Amino acid sequence: MTSELLLSSLKLIMPELILSIGAMVLLMIGAFAGRKSGPTIVALAVALLLFAGGFLFWAGNGGAFNGSLTFNAFTRFMQLLVLIGAALSMILSVGHEEPEYLDRFEFPVLMLLSTTGMMLMVSANDMLAFYMGLELMSLPLYVIAAINRDSLRSTEAGLKYFVLGSLSSGMLLYGISLIYGFTGNIGFEAVANQISLGETGLGFIFGMVFVLAGITFKISAVPFHMWTPDVYEGAPTPVTAFFASAPKVAAMAIIIRLLIDAFGPAIDQWRQVVVFISLASMVLGAFAAIGQRNIKRLMAYSSITHMGYALVGLAAGTETGVRGVVIYMAIYLFMTLGTFAVIMAMRLKEGGNVENIDDLAGLSRTKPVMAVVLTALMFSLAGVPPLAGFFGKYFVFLAAIDAKLYTLAIIGVLSSVVAAFYYLRVVKVMWFDEPAVEFSRVASELRFVFGLGGLFAIGYLLFGGPLNSAAGAAAAALF
Repeated sequence: MTSELLLSSLKLIMPELILSIGAMVLLMIGAFAGRKSGPTIVALAVALLLFAGGFLFWAGNGGAFNGSLTFNAFTRFMQLLVLIGAALSMILSVGHEEPEYLDRFEFPVLMLLSTTGMMLMVSANDMLAFYMGLELMSLPLYVIAAINRDSLRSTEAGLKYFVLGSLSSGMLLYGISLIYGFTGNIGFEAVANQISLGETGLGFIFGMVFVLAGITFKISAVPFHMWTPDVYEGAPTPVTAFFASAPKVAAMAIIIRLLIDAFGPAIDQWRQVVVFISLASMVLGAFAAIGQRNIKRLMAYSSITHMGYALVGLAAGTETGVRGVVIYMAIYLFMTLGTFAVIMAMRLKEGGNVENIDDLAGLSRTKPVMAVVLTALMFSLAGVPPLAGFFGKYFVFLAAIDAKLYTLAIIGVLSSVVAAFYYLRVVKVMWFDEPAVEFSRVASELRFVFGLGGLFAIGYLLFGGPLNSAAGAAAAALF
């Protein structure tokens, strides 16, 4: 590689370099300054994420390192969503009022390293770069899931996530080896060319299925969802919020890249897999959440359902479908983080957090602003018009109908009706039940995040035009 190519490649990956070098610097600051440096490290980490986000618009587009990484409107848009999700999750950790373990300087450093892996994974253009980015994203997540070592639930969550994550990683590697063996290539474009020539065979289909199985674990889609409820409930709430936002966006982005860029000519084969995963996720998530009384477990099954909705648009395999998925993931990001900010605000005056839905009883009288925001978020997650969640579902279902996937769209609408029950139950408890407990004053960081989520949910009808345009440009970059 010549010096000119190296310099152009370094410019393209400047946001990733900022995050990785910044994480190492913050690690050194924390190591020498001690545990008291935790809040300072968090503030610097948020500043790094914002700084890297600004560089996304300067770094430009193109291929880096002989085509191992590629940057276009799609990758830059999804990277921006990842950075927003990571920054808001880190802000939530500041507002968390049980800082014994989140005050450690290692926590923001691990989040930065995981975010770096997400950025690399989204821009990967061959199987090895994809796998390296995935592992860089996953390894810090295993640690922060169990960062509260004094909690049995947290350590159990970390162990479950690690064991099942290792299984998915093995399946992914096996699938990559099959694809390489039957196509002779690891680059996305080269694999697509081999498929177009019809020289892949049955072994490639098996490899593709294993790769999809490995990566759908990261979005907790059925049947690879088993870790989600326990990890969401057991991990500290700021960690759960991070799990539910940025990694899901990054994983969905690379699934889109794989299916469109690498496996595009085999759409008749992979569409069957995506349709099955989408149907199973929507149905299981909708019905399994009905009996949940813990709001974090409820959000876990809600997440499974929403990933099923997003895959409805991807199953279409069209530019319209990808545009719908991108819009859906942007809406999902803000809705989820806003809801988790409210969950973290459920702190009793005498100390301690509560997580049961019944503890929200009478919230409209004790915390009316928080009740209004959470109501808007619940209605949006349920897909009630004219809130943001309705438009997310509208775009993905419309793409499925255009692709003549009528059964998928109909089941998606029916599962939305079922899922509306448990969202509306939360609203009913807040507005019609007698107050059960009284919460303490809400931290300003939490108010900022759930206020942002509520504003996004309510104001999307008026201000969603730029997002729709950016999503359309991102989708067009893949076709």
